[in-house]
Amino acid sequence: MHAIICGAGIAGLALANRLSALGQDVTVLERSPGPRPQGYMIDFFGPGYDAMAAMGLLPALQEVAYHVEEAVLVDAHGRKQAGINILQFAEGDVLSVMRPDLEQVLREHLPSAVDLRYGATLAGVTPRADGVRVALADGATLDGDVLIGADGIHSAVRRLVFGAESSYLRFLGFHTAAYTFDAPEIHDEVGGRFCLTDTMDSQFGFYALRDGRVASFAVHRTGDPAVPADARAAIRSTYADLGWVVPRALALCPGDEQIYYDQVAQIVMPRWSSGRVVLAGDACGAVSLLAGQGASLGIAGAFVLAEKLMRSASIEAGTAEYERVWRPVVEEKQQVARSAARWFLPGSRAELIARRVLLKVLRLPGLRSLLPAALAGKPTTLIRGLQPTR
Repeated sequence: MHAIICGAGIAGLALANRLSALGQDVTVLERSPGPRPQGYMIDFFGPGYDAMAAMGLLPALQEVAYHVEEAVLVDAHGRKQAGINILQFAEGDVLSVMRPDLEQVLREHLPSAVDLRYGATLAGVTPRADGVRVALADGATLDGDVLIGADGIHSAVRRLVFGAESSYLRFLGFHTAAYTFDAPEIHDEVGGRFCLTDTMDSQFGFYALRDGRVASFAVHRTGDPAVPADARAAIRSTYADLGWVVPRALALCPGDEQIYYDQVAQIVMPRWSSGRVVLAGDACGAVSLLAGQGASLGIAGAFVLAEKLMRSASIEAGTAEYERVWRPVVEEKQQVARSAARWFLPGSRAELIARRVLLKVLRLPGLRSLLPAALAGKPTTLIRGLQPTR
């Protein structure tokens, strides 16, 4: 089988790893000219953790991970208002990983047979009786047995095969941004914690990185899904009234090429495949950062898709079985994210106070078991129960 994967992000690279390890021919097409450095820190746990272990990549991931145990909310003077133990709401083990570092682990452990092409922009998809023909913007064509769109929430494969993005995108009322910068004093103040401003409608957070830099994370409420043309200017304007170290972080905001900025949204589709074309990761089931498990679900879903393609009598049967078993997992996480939106970023003073109280109450020994379901949803054990194909 020759699999063409569109997208060299987390889901695409995980899928390429697994399919190639199982002896399949894999071509990965990525429109960006090279690996993208933008991204934020993610708490990596759950089914993706199990999938990385099954693929033998967990030791490499542990080498680049951070062990952040506490997330704290701080006031305008940096004083702690509330906090949670990150390990408490994760499904088992958890690693804090910069998104670019996770991609690097997946990329550096690709089998040598994988054909990874950067600067390859998808221009057209033509279904064939025995496969798919892909046309690139440079005029080249490529034939494969299956085309997998793992090209993110703004998927080109989805647009070309399933229709306009507007038909499937569910905007959740937030924008988010992330960038890294050098600031020794902020690095020292943050220490080994994830520090978030305890604020309404807009929020800024920080992690201290091992190389002395600081990773930032920002999110704010908005009714406009459109992403601004000038991300740096938008960030400096939107978060200008926040206290603590935020003004210093805003002054150090880099140019747009070094900023991750996007709307917070989900992708909801009636079907994930059409003939020999199938979607994976955020392209078909983005859960949004409100669910906190996008990378984990992307890797685990890719693992499930690879296994089903290899176990099934046909490619079409494999994609159907993948959707049958994986869609309920994704939909449950999407629902958790929508339900948790008001607690993720309070929109009123009453909600702000209620969030502090809730986090303090859930730290009590007798109530700690309620936190995982409230913030992460039901545990996903599908990967553990799926014996990998050899």
